[in-house]
Amino acid sequence: MANNLDAMRKIPPGIWLIRKIRGKDWSLKTHRYMVLLVTFIAYASYHASRKPSSIVKSALDPEPNKTKNVYPWPIGSVFVKDEFFDGNKDMFGYKGWEPFNGKDGTKKLGLIDVAFLACYSLGMFGAGHLGDTLDLRLFLTSGMIGSGIFVGLFGMGYFWNIHVFGFYLVMQMVAGLFQATGWPSVVAVIGNWFGKRKRGLIMGIWNAHTSVGNITGSLIAASVLEHGWGWSFIAPGTLIAIAGILVFLFLAAYPEDIGFPCLNGPAARVEAVPRDVEAPTQNEGTVEEGKSTAIRDRSGARRSVGLLEACLIPGVIPFAFCLFFSKLVAYTFLYWLPFYLSQTEIGGEYMSVKSAGNLSTLFDVGGIVGGILAGHISDKLRARAITAASFMYAAIPSMLLYRLYGNLSRTVNIVLMMIAGLFINGPYALITTAVSADLGTHSSLRGDSRALATVTAIIDGTGSIGAAIGPLLTGFLSTKGWDTVFVMLMLGALIAGLLLSRQVVVEINEKTCKLMRSSSGQQSSEAPPSRPLLSDQR
Repeated sequence: MANNLDAMRKIPPGIWLIRKIRGKDWSLKTHRYMVLLVTFIAYASYHASRKPSSIVKSALDPEPNKTKNVYPWPIGSVFVKDEFFDGNKDMFGYKGWEPFNGKDGTKKLGLIDVAFLACYSLGMFGAGHLGDTLDLRLFLTSGMIGSGIFVGLFGMGYFWNIHVFGFYLVMQMVAGLFQATGWPSVVAVIGNWFGKRKRGLIMGIWNAHTSVGNITGSLIAASVLEHGWGWSFIAPGTLIAIAGILVFLFLAAYPEDIGFPCLNGPAARVEAVPRDVEAPTQNEGTVEEGKSTAIRDRSGARRSVGLLEACLIPGVIPFAFCLFFSKLVAYTFLYWLPFYLSQTEIGGEYMSVKSAGNLSTLFDVGGIVGGILAGHISDKLRARAITAASFMYAAIPSMLLYRLYGNLSRTVNIVLMMIAGLFINGPYALITTAVSADLGTHSSLRGDSRALATVTAIIDGTGSIGAAIGPLLTGFLSTKGWDTVFVMLMLGALIAGLLLSRQVVVEINEKTCKLMRSSSGQQSSEAPPSRPLLSDQR
């Protein structure tokens, strides 16, 4: 009875209630759709809660003598009909917010961003191990609600009239730690539910939650900014907390938790379960419940993998350092592309900051296409390293062309920018999703341990360090000219590709061996049995 109660506790309350109402369970295919939807909403809300800090910077530390209509999208005329400035107040009447409106205000805002990314990167390693040790649904729920609380507390500084820099610094640091729970958990859940056959394509499409979350967070934060910058944090913080409740109610982190066989286990094959047949409700005392309970018990008995053991999985370290340089390049474009566009003469004229902000979003559009394309190609070739390295090498000439010819016209700039986004974000999306899931279920683990969240944390945590270093270096190098920045970016892409050389050689050798075996087998099947007949005659 105790085992049955323990097994029932693993079933999400929302799914349990739907079972009771319908009298039967969803099919495996329906459950997979639900997992994709819930994790998509979950991580989109994570990214939405990270956007307020970039949106409210202009309100916390407004620049004097602003002219009309220069705020970047979406704070600009999309939401506000009239934008006039008197030199002392910004468009919503702010004079700034102490301690961010002084001479060192920009440095303090930058310090908050660095502190957030540092805590996020460091917290990722511990969060990955905890995600493999604890129940992923409860762990993810706790992280999302915690993130919502501390993002909201940052905004409460406006209503509590707090002007102590340390308060905002601590809020961002703790929020960064809670934010670290997201990515290892959602990738681990997707890896638990989907096999390797179409994992790259599925995760490439699913990875669009990053851009959806960024856009959603920008829209929400900007739409409530006129009521006080504190609301720009409270609203997204409330959103991620609500999404956390949705995760608690409807996310089944493991197939075995609701009666399906473990996808990555050696003894269970999920393909044996009909995808389009709805299972009857498993009543107490039935044989089906006993089987599912046994499956759940086996799932709970699997041990978690430590950080050192996960690092020893073949491919984890090379892909982690590859992502370090890949994210260095991607996040430099993310943080500095609008500024670069506003400082570069394009088609014989300079564009406003707002136009530059609008135009820079097309880089992410190319990145979405690149993530889907990289995932699909890697599925077809069954070669993650070859695909990732090829995209990184292709990113080098794409960035060079963008730097040399992006100033000819706005049309040329848009086309080259989207191509650069495709090749830069393609491998970044592939490594953080499909590759992490593949390595987290590597054959060396023998199916008796959990490593999905730990491996994802190691890879993305290392990459996040590069994401913090890239924009930081750009701030120094841009003073020497943008050519120097682009040299750094192209060098980073080259190193990222070279770090996968060993994995590329291994995959090429595997492909060659398979071709040789298939060709030799075909020749032997087509060979006439003349020699054995002659020997029989002798």
